[in-house]
Amino acid sequence: MSLRKLQSQFALQASRLIQHAFDLGYEVTLGHAMRCENCYVGRKNSVHKVKLAIDLNLFKDGKYLGDTESHRELGEWWEKQHTSARWGGRFGADKGKLGKDGNHYSFEYQGRK
Repeated sequence: MSLRKLQSQFALQASRLIQHAFDLGYEVTLGHAMRCENCYVGRKNSVHKVKLAIDLNLFKDGKYLGDTESHRELGEWWEKQHTSARWGGRFGADKGKLGKDGNHYSFEYQGRK
């Protein structure tokens, strides 16, 4: 599948993720989505740079929920929506534990998450 087609699928799935969050009673604001090729933020090969990732800021009852555990319900739902869907709550985690990038939702591309 071409990158452009995958980007369109990602955009559609990301919109469904945001709607699902609101359906569960959360509010979200958008964090990092696309990063320029020459940006020196995050990983050099980030899928943000190919428009296949978004970071969501999660809120419940007006309170910001910045921890990975707060994103677990959405992250686990996200992982089931597409074969390429990856959740940052799994990144760098020891077995049975959560990672530290819980607000990151992406599609894997060329081995990058």
